[in-house]
Order: sequence, then C-alpha cells, then structure tokens
Amino acid sequence: MPLYAFTMLLAGIGIPILAALNAALGTRMGSPIAAATILFCVALAASCLALLVAGPQSIARAAGAPRHLFLGGLLVAFYVISITMIAPRFGVGNAVFFVLLGQLISAAIIDHYGLFGARISPLSLSRATGIALMAAGVWVTQKV
Repeated sequence: MPLYAFTMLLAGIGIPILAALNAALGTRMGSPIAAATILFCVALAASCLALLVAGPQSIARAAGAPRHLFLGGLLVAFYVISITMIAPRFGVGNAVFFVLLGQLISAAIIDHYGLFGARISPLSLSRATGIALMAAGVWVTQKV
C-alpha cells in the first residue's frame, strides 16, 4: 500500500507540472491543440515502450472489452486540451483547483456506487465531511 500511495502522490505532483509545461508549450507555439497533440505523441511513445517491457500480448484482450471502457481516452484528451488552453489565462493553480474539485466529486460518486467495477465505498457522513474539508483546503491554498 505505501508504494501505491507514493506512486499516486507522484502522479498528483505531475498533474500541475503537466499543466504548466503544456500551457507554456501551447503559448509558445500559438496553438494549444498542437501542444496537446505533441504531448499525446510523446505519451504514446512512452506507453508503447512500457507495453513492450510489460509484455505486448495483453493488448489483444482489448478487442473483447466493452466499448464504453475506451471513453477514458476522450476524457484525457479533454483534460489535456482544456488545461492547455485555460491554464495560461486562468492560472495553473486555479485550473488545477477545479480539476481537483471535480476529481473529488467524481471519485466519491464512482466509489459510492461501485461504477466501472470500482470497489464500493459508501459515501458516509464522515467521508463526505472529509471530502468537503479536502475541497476547502484546496480552495484556501488558492485564496492565500
């Protein structure tokens, strides 16, 4: 579990860095869409390399997966394009604040109902309070 937590902490650290880097690239290029495309090309190359190391035979099982499971690609494209376009105008901190708020809400709903095969974790009063405190904490960091 500590390795999982640490890995996700690193992923979380990477989100605002990704936003700042891609926003700067989009501004420099004059095209947030072109910057997002370059990001996805680099991500595709990195993913392909990781797949080769992990074992490419697992990719064949994608053909039998329900089609709605592929919507994650559209969601990541929406995130990258929107953060690349909005962060230079709105600020990386403000943009990531609303991303985090959306993540907290979405994660609570997914866990509560066990959507997409997630482990069910009901939204109790204490859990809702904790999520509200997290959201308030993120808000305070943007107001100080």
